[in-house]
Amino acid sequence: MVSFDQQRGILHVTGDEDASTVSRRRRPLSTALRATRDVVVDLSGLRFADSTLILDLAVLAQRLRKGGAILQLHTPQPQVRMLIERMGLDRQPAVLLV
Repeated sequence: MVSFDQQRGILHVTGDEDASTVSRRRRPLSTALRATRDVVVDLSGLRFADSTLILDLAVLAQRLRKGGAILQLHTPQPQVRMLIERMGLDRQPAVLLV
């Protein structure tokens, strides 16, 4: 499940996120795409992710970078951190893996 707290600029990602959940995360991601400040992605509750989520986060990072902001990826589980690193999201400009 993905939700975006506009007031605080936090994108919460929990549970399992894969190709079957793409349509449910479109609305919160679309809202986050309009952010004018840094966005924190709380990954602490994410148990599983596939490449579709990582690609969505890469698009978000690119959009934020154009506006002078960054995407902060916070507290991913080890398997999610490994996917982020394997796909190179952590090496993208304007992405900070914490």
